[in-house]
Amino acid sequence: MPAENDTSLKINKASEYDTNLYTTIIGAINPVSKDLVVSAQHKIDNKTKPLGSLGTLEKLGVQAALIQNNLNPDIKRKLMLTFGADHGVTAEGISAYPSEVTYQMVVNFFHGGAAINVFCRAYDIDFRVVDMGVKGEFEDQPMLIKRKIGEGTRNFALQPAMTLLEAQQAIETGMEVFLCENSKNRVDILGLGEIGIGNTTSATAIICAVAGVSPGEATGRGTGLDDKGLKHKADVIQRALDFHQLNSKDGLEILSLVGGFEIGGIAGAILAAASKKTIVVLDGVISTSAGLIAYLINPDIKDYLVSGHKSVEVAQKSALEYMQLDPVLDLDMRLGEGTGAAITINIVETACKIMREMASFDEAGVSKEK
Repeated sequence: MPAENDTSLKINKASEYDTNLYTTIIGAINPVSKDLVVSAQHKIDNKTKPLGSLGTLEKLGVQAALIQNNLNPDIKRKLMLTFGADHGVTAEGISAYPSEVTYQMVVNFFHGGAAINVFCRAYDIDFRVVDMGVKGEFEDQPMLIKRKIGEGTRNFALQPAMTLLEAQQAIETGMEVFLCENSKNRVDILGLGEIGIGNTTSATAIICAVAGVSPGEATGRGTGLDDKGLKHKADVIQRALDFHQLNSKDGLEILSLVGGFEIGGIAGAILAAASKKTIVVLDGVISTSAGLIAYLINPDIKDYLVSGHKSVEVAQKSALEYMQLDPVLDLDMRLGEGTGAAITINIVETACKIMREMASFDEAGVSKEK
């Protein structure tokens, strides 16, 4: 591992840093088969309803059928992975909350008191918290997966957030976490959340670099900044973008320069889940920025992605447009943790049940429209 003060590492050829897991997973991702497109659409069109009347549920049902390569898609195991890490850029005063809140909120997860706990209990979703880089140590907990790379990233306003090797380690860690969970009991649908004070700043920097939108347009209030704080946050992001001169097509480099350990973990989990043909549900702006990193690494993940909800954080819109994704929900939410993804997992499961259980016109003996 490079020394702590090594800030000169830049990417030239990704292959120089490839490991077996990284290259194997990326190479195992393929677009979904289109063999069932006509049959799946015909099946949903011939349910006992006016054509297209279930809207997005119909699209989700067809997507699930294509991912599972089965006209009767089924959701058995639902998993939520919430990745946590701290961010050195909080030293710039870009959050309304101090960095120790990351640790405190993870403890709240363990006690079952956070919104994501409530949602996962409501929808019978297995919940795991992955410590990628939270400052401080946690006692062993049933829901905790300890995979700390470091106690937070460096301040990317002054230097790279992490070395390139640390960035790849973050991605590989996310891959390993998903693959381990999937090996215990196949995961049919994966939700991805996060916790980490300062991570909307990191996510917005990533999205600005890739989608070409300016920080002035894309920066949101995060944990609740006032107008002065919002302008300062946008200025910090702009300064960082000017300093690093990011390559908009290089996901690994972008992650290393302005990303977060938890964002890298989410990106890795997305890549691994797509390689196993698992439906992947993104949450808000942070997990969407991780989706953007994964998309740059292998665009074939797009077929497996569902955007859980429209975040109040405006940068998310640019990222979703870049990947040509539409959010399922708009509930005026900006919490994170995986909350929007959890609700959407329930909706995807409902869409699968429509494909399997809802009668066709012929089965029900109902006359079709003329």
